Amino acid sequence: MVRWGALRALDAPVSGHSRRQVLVAFVVTVACLFERPPIVQAEQEAAANSNWIVDASTAHRLIENGAVVLDTRDVTQRWWSPLSGAVQARWEDLSDENATTKGLLLSDDAVLSERITKWGVSDGVPVVVAGDPLKGWGEDGRVAWALRALGHTQVYVANGGAPSLAASKVKISPAKQSRPFTVRRNPALVISKDDLKRAVSEQQVVILDTREPREFEGETPYGEARGGHIPGAQNLYFKDLISETGEVLPREEILKKLSKFGVSKDTKVVTYCTGGVRSGFVTAVLRDAGIDARNYAGSMWEWSSSPPDEFPLQKP
Repeated sequence: MVRWGALRALDAPVSGHSRRQVLVAFVVTVACLFERPPIVQAEQEAAANSNWIVDASTAHRLIENGAVVLDTRDVTQRWWSPLSGAVQARWEDLSDENATTKGLLLSDDAVLSERITKWGVSDGVPVVVAGDPLKGWGEDGRVAWALRALGHTQVYVANGGAPSLAASKVKISPAKQSRPFTVRRNPALVISKDDLKRAVSEQQVVILDTREPREFEGETPYGEARGGHIPGAQNLYFKDLISETGEVLPREEILKKLSKFGVSKDTKVVTYCTGGVRSGFVTAVLRDAGIDARNYAGSMWEWSSSPPDEFPLQKP
């Protein structure tokens, strides 16, 4: 686990306000000194800690009030059960194309802004993300995590996915041409390979491997360079947080499950999988339950391709 240390220094809460003149002077001064002004920092923390999962009725209301709907299902699922008016959103659209780092978000903010804007997403307009919780890989959670990690503060996963939206019979208006989306990266939601390496050595963060048990034990079905799991990680398969009908389990039940892994609301958590998709979903669920979770998006593709002596793996 990582003592968030330097990580927390980036996203520590900002407090204390005085009169308008003092506040303006303070913001201007700090904005000149730091890359991320304290007001933006506080907004990002609030966004990271707000609700991430919404039920069908809340999603319905958001959509009726103009929210953009993103459909993260694959082409076959969309063909069999179309969600008219929703925009196709592939998690890969925002990710690195390199085979060993394709779980990572693109580094070019201009490209990210262009691609997100093409989805019809803009600053200040709520977004509802829908997937297929029973047949999918948690793509809806990954896209929601990515948008929040890039600075959007009103992105929500529709509990029950596209089937729940279809059952609600909500009318989805096609996304209008939006203003350009502004990327404001939120470090409270991500962790790098090197920071996770330090986390492993300091043992002050719970690391959750969200893959299948067979992968955790060493199988490499998805192109990993090496098999096993990150030292100290515990296995929590992402679908263990989903009911048989496709809804995310109630928060109380999630917290009960997490307690078996030593996780409480005071615990720092890092999630990972193969390419940050399943772990992106788990990060969304944990954040919604009030847990300080970060997604290691590089996950096994990146870690297993790195030097074994610096980035070791364990097997049971």
